[in-house]
Amino acid sequence: MKKKATGNHQLVTVWGEKFDRELVLPEYPRPFLFREKDWKNLNGCWNYRVYGPDKAAQNSENPREDALYDGEICVPFSPETLLSGVGRILNPGERGVYERTFLCPEAWKMRRTFLHFGAVDQTAEVFVNGKKAGEHRDGYLPFSLEITDLCEEGENLLTVSVTDETDLSALPKGKQRIERGGMWYTPQSGIWQTVWLESVPKVYIRDIHAVPARKLEGDWYVRIRVNLSEDTPGKVSLKLSRSGRTVLETEISQGVETELRIPDPELWSPEMPALYDLSACYGEDSVSSYFALRSFEIVTGKDGIPLTALNGKPYFCLGLLDQGYFPEGLYTAPSDEALVSDILKMKALGFNLLRKHAKIEPQRWYYHCDRLGMLVWQDFVNGGGPYSKLRLTYLPNIFMKGNRHVPDHFPWIYGFFGRSDKEGRQYFDEQMRETVRALGHSPAIVEWGPFNEGWGQFEANAATEKLRALDPTRLIDQASGWFDQKGGDFFSIHNYFRKLRIKPQKDGRAAALTESGGYSFYVTDHAYSESVYGYGEFQSREALTDRIEKLYREDLLPNIKNGLSVLVYTQVSDVEEEVNGLLTYDRKVLKVDEARMRKLNLELLDAFAREFGAS
Repeated sequence: MKKKATGNHQLVTVWGEKFDRELVLPEYPRPFLFREKDWKNLNGCWNYRVYGPDKAAQNSENPREDALYDGEICVPFSPETLLSGVGRILNPGERGVYERTFLCPEAWKMRRTFLHFGAVDQTAEVFVNGKKAGEHRDGYLPFSLEITDLCEEGENLLTVSVTDETDLSALPKGKQRIERGGMWYTPQSGIWQTVWLESVPKVYIRDIHAVPARKLEGDWYVRIRVNLSEDTPGKVSLKLSRSGRTVLETEISQGVETELRIPDPELWSPEMPALYDLSACYGEDSVSSYFALRSFEIVTGKDGIPLTALNGKPYFCLGLLDQGYFPEGLYTAPSDEALVSDILKMKALGFNLLRKHAKIEPQRWYYHCDRLGMLVWQDFVNGGGPYSKLRLTYLPNIFMKGNRHVPDHFPWIYGFFGRSDKEGRQYFDEQMRETVRALGHSPAIVEWGPFNEGWGQFEANAATEKLRALDPTRLIDQASGWFDQKGGDFFSIHNYFRKLRIKPQKDGRAAALTESGGYSFYVTDHAYSESVYGYGEFQSREALTDRIEKLYREDLLPNIKNGLSVLVYTQVSDVEEEVNGLLTYDRKVLKVDEARMRKLNLELLDAFAREFGAS
């Protein structure tokens, strides 16, 4: 890791520069189950205090005197971020306490009221008017609490108490680390996605499942199930439409999966992201949703080579590692437009896939990938105990050849992967189930990645079986990078330092280069830190583009004929000291030649199409 002369910890994007604290992420946060009215956004200014480990924050007689910090915070930005207005880390053992008031409209009195959180890192206890509404632990997944009986006439007090042990806990932690540096980033805590209230009827639509299925060539169906809040017999009215044109209208029994044939189907792809609108009505409740017709699978190409296929035809997945960090908000983008910009810029460069790395995004990000046409490979957020750089990074990346096989299913090996904690291993099953439940609606997501580079890996084959049972419609990269257990759908390689040599796979799994490149280019005045981290350093846009072209011509193109089906280049943008993005951390500078980058990507796609007859 080298030092540069300048760095700027106050970096902001153009969206951060025009950030309005009076209008913070105002969009409805759940596009796949949308109610047009009867909801209230709670983002904005809250009171925030931090208490030390020896103070009882909830019951203190002198809460302000006991606080280590007492001020305001802009929700949903973590206190560690610039946009939060706090700029203070919540350390292990400390407790952060959020407070604000809210009013329930008069029209909500005879209905049910829910409080929704997009995500709170890492554990949260929620109180309404001093009474406990519920608690949640995870850090990345959405949760909801019914607060109907806790709400009072007039003003109500909402309190959220959070703790965060970051990498001292076996819970999911992603790329956060208390001692940040290199490929590990600033820890963050507390509320980092939208908080909102919603009013629904006594019996309401709880969720909608819409799963596409192709039975015969050109014959497409969607399997739909609508679940109500109560096991009440009744019919749910459905309307399916596409581009404003009604496709069909029908009624289905609540809670029962019904298969519907779609006439004249329009298929979803990155090139033509066709979405079908879906509206459902039951009693006083009505919601809108969407789905798409698409399949993603492994097919056998010429010479028996396994290939990735979209909608039944060989398809090359050409993507980037996407950390999803912003300098002024860390995990939280300063605006919806910032999320859209990253997706559109990568599409303009010729990419069709983003590998969402060790993070779960707000649900609007997946909606934008769905509507704009961007495939998503979704990592599960890594957990477990401390990771050994020597065992899990340096040795396999530098000294060991091939996709390293170290058995991960014996109790004595758990510690090698940072999985000695039994509770953490048990929680992983719950995490898998809840991640699939939270994100499974998105047609853009075509793959799940349970483990990355041995970070918290254990019993990967058993995990793959459980995940396949939860969601048989998507492919699985069970161990991205190394410590392969010979399962899942991909022979998954991370390669930064060697000549790439792909062999035609004989076990039915497709060859996937799931991390590569990672070349650094430090752009003065657009860098967060004085340090430089990456895999080879270059001094100009031309030099960086030349090196990427060399990677394409010497490593990637020659391996197409051997079945290379997936490329993931590291990465979309710089993150703190890691300056190997195609964009600077503040998104103000594209560090490669746009025309050459797009030409290289088109050349790679054309080579795959010529070799395997892809469309």
